[in-house]
Amino acid sequence: MSFDYDKSKNIDFVQWSECTIGEQITLQRGFDITKKKIRVGAYPVISSSGITGFHKEFKVEGPGVIIGRKGTLGTVFYVDKNYWPHDTSLWVKDFKGNDPKFVYYFLKTLDMKQYNVGSANPTLNRNHVHPLKVKWPIFTLQRKISDILGVLDEQIELNNAINKNLEQIAQALFKRWFIDFEFPNENGEPYKSSGGEFEESELGFIPKGWIVSNIYEVAEISMGQSPKSEFYNNIGDGLPFHQGVTNYGIRFPKNNQFSSQLLRVAKKGSVLISVRAPVGRLNIANCDMVIGRGLGAINSKTENNSYLFYSLKTIFAREDQYGSGTIFNSVTKKELENIKIVYPIARVINQYEKVAKFIDKQIFNLSNEIDSLVNLRDTLLPKLMSGELRVPVEKDTEVTIQP
Repeated sequence: MSFDYDKSKNIDFVQWSECTIGEQITLQRGFDITKKKIRVGAYPVISSSGITGFHKEFKVEGPGVIIGRKGTLGTVFYVDKNYWPHDTSLWVKDFKGNDPKFVYYFLKTLDMKQYNVGSANPTLNRNHVHPLKVKWPIFTLQRKISDILGVLDEQIELNNAINKNLEQIAQALFKRWFIDFEFPNENGEPYKSSGGEFEESELGFIPKGWIVSNIYEVAEISMGQSPKSEFYNNIGDGLPFHQGVTNYGIRFPKNNQFSSQLLRVAKKGSVLISVRAPVGRLNIANCDMVIGRGLGAINSKTENNSYLFYSLKTIFAREDQYGSGTIFNSVTKKELENIKIVYPIARVINQYEKVAKFIDKQIFNLSNEIDSLVNLRDTLLPKLMSGELRVPVEKDTEVTIQP
């Protein structure tokens, strides 16, 4: 990271000083731990890829900041409780009076990958990080900067938590209605508990009047086709392009790559399914997008995509397996089309779809807000850390950002 300060940007140099990272913090290599000792406990074990488990003991008192040291370089994590830093990480042993949250945000702006000293396995040495020259603000300014970024991160976390709860509600309702068969009967009573009639099918006993269908009878399936690489771009030319699950999110993919050649397009709202290992991983298209060979797009013929989505989540609850446990490294269109699915009577599925669509709409809106907040945070982060955006630190005044 380069720090060229231009006095024309109205930077208050009294609040910033030139120093090395080692003068402000001390990094220490993490501690080894055997997999069998990573168990359910109160203290997170944090490696270069994040939390990998929990332990009944901790090595370091929180709050803490951890950097990926081996394998995945430069990942930065903040933890507000006592923790165990794994051997694949570096942890901040001494903050030397600096704000831990500011240190976390500051380290996120550094490109640690360029300091790789490994050969076969990427490795970060703290002795290459400590001497790096940086511009460092006074403590009061650190707190103001971390407060601004922290507010955004808190809202992102809150939205993610709400989305998680909303999906759990939709899945719980799906299970109660279509697995436990306790959907409301015509009198509003739980069907199975109220003596509802069942009949045998090839998938077991199902409520009377329901049917078992092949997916092709109730949904349209389109398999992806990869454009030539010469049409790929990162400047937004064409439509977002997804080859497989690389950019999958919790529910919606992150649109980082685009294609100007539109061979196979999944329409907004389509259920995206990975057709190569891992087979069966699902997302939902949050806009029209080009899909490559690793994905398929599925759409309900009766506009019941929410029911279809949660049905597929149940069928592919274990990735690379479905049905009787048969293992698939890939699936063809024909194999997808012939997957069996239970299809309820219209009254029940329409009633569920009305509720599920409302929930799915809330998840979509919150996900869009998360994307906006992430973009804002990532735009502000380097500007705040370089002093390009000036943050007043007068006592008893509200925090404002002045360009």
